[in-house]
Amino acid sequence: MPGPDRTTRRIALANQKGGVGKTTTAINLATALATKKRVLVIDLDPQGNASTGLGLPRAERGKGSYSLLIGERPLGELMQQTKVPNLFLLPADNDLAGAEIELVGMDNREHRLREALDAGAEALKGFDFILIDCPPSLGLLTLNALVAVESVMIPLQTEFFALEGVSQITRTIERVKRALNPALRLDGIVLTMFDRRNNLSELVAADVRAFFRDKVFDTVIPRNIRVSEAPSHGLPVLLYDMRSTGAQAYIKLAAELLRRERAAAKLAGAHTA
Repeated sequence: MPGPDRTTRRIALANQKGGVGKTTTAINLATALATKKRVLVIDLDPQGNASTGLGLPRAERGKGSYSLLIGERPLGELMQQTKVPNLFLLPADNDLAGAEIELVGMDNREHRLREALDAGAEALKGFDFILIDCPPSLGLLTLNALVAVESVMIPLQTEFFALEGVSQITRTIERVKRALNPALRLDGIVLTMFDRRNNLSELVAADVRAFFRDKVFDTVIPRNIRVSEAPSHGLPVLLYDMRSTGAQAYIKLAAELLRRERAAAKLAGAHTA
């Protein structure tokens, strides 16, 4: 089996709380990154919203992440080109909802995605980023994503219960790191649905920054009607309305992620020199 191409950065977008802008962040960050990089989005959420948001309605999906997990088809046969140049999608097929139950009885159940991506090294040549959109739970699908990646990005809605939810996912990351994936780290927390007119948004943002410090991205994603409308048209907001505040925020987030990547590479180079 060929080894993984470690130049391809694998990032899971995870938060066990639903409605925090996780899928929206996955598709729009991927679209912004695809202006400069080659990107694959893996839709690991049975709801399949990332697939719909990238223009692939349920009826047109065919085989996808479920087929990959159970070993039915290799990655190269399942990836699809989206309408965004340099952006590819592994859609959530309709059988993915049953995967949690099926995986329980399988060998190496937590490692199946990692092994499938490693085996697909040839198909992934030339890809810079893999973004995995996880379901809003901490079950076996999310666990497979956390074992398969190097880092996790947590989209976090600026609301009252935000910190409670984020402590749960960070504990899970630590447990996975200890038991299954020692290389796993927290990439950062992205504050979403931020409303500048709302004092609570400001207070939650301040709390999160005080606790997680430089792990919180500087870029904040505002609450924006264009971001909410875009998926119903099967488009990322960057294609739906490039000038909207939401689209501009995701462009800034992609630039900040790339800056952080360069800084981390430089630091790693200095340590090995």
